[in-house]
Amino acid sequence: MDNKSTNIVWHKTNITKQDREKLLGQKGVLLWFTGLSGSGKSTIATALEQKLWELGKLTYLLDGDNVRHGLNGDLGFSEEDRKENIRRIKEVAKLFVDAGVITIASFIAPFREDRDSIRRELGDRFVEVFVNCPIEVCASRDPKGLYEKVKNGEIRNFTGVDSPYEVPLDCEVEIKSDEVSVEEAVDSLLRIISNL
Repeated sequence: MDNKSTNIVWHKTNITKQDREKLLGQKGVLLWFTGLSGSGKSTIATALEQKLWELGKLTYLLDGDNVRHGLNGDLGFSEEDRKENIRRIKEVAKLFVDAGVITIASFIAPFREDRDSIRRELGDRFVEVFVNCPIEVCASRDPKGLYEKVKNGEIRNFTGVDSPYEVPLDCEVEIKSDEVSVEEAVDSLLRIISNL
């Protein structure tokens, strides 16, 4: 993206990320859930957030559809708009991580390059969670009725059908959501978070 802002200087604040993390008693981190529609990203992310909340952790869940109701409501589903969607979310997530919040992002994020750019910027504060599920299972779940709309020709450029999804090559976590329960997935993620 071309930065059109000119005559700006970064304002250094007195309170650091480390200060905020000390106050909260936790490390700011971004857990980025990626996978096809219907794979279980939002379901697992929501269950994880609930469990972390019960453990006294400050969290925030950024969900793909929710963000498109506001911040990214002006974007469609072209490749360019999908990239801008993820770029904006990356910037928001970076602010949450800087605030010391355990940030959970649930977005298809179909392009590897976009996910890798987040990893480059956040380093060890980025955990890519690939919710891997065969498209046939995703389509049979079809929680939003989207696969049915694709089948009926009502939706085009649908990720995994007629728009590409690039599988992560080096994700920190892979959850085969057709093989494990939500509870098992959450337990494995909690173990990872405790080691960050």
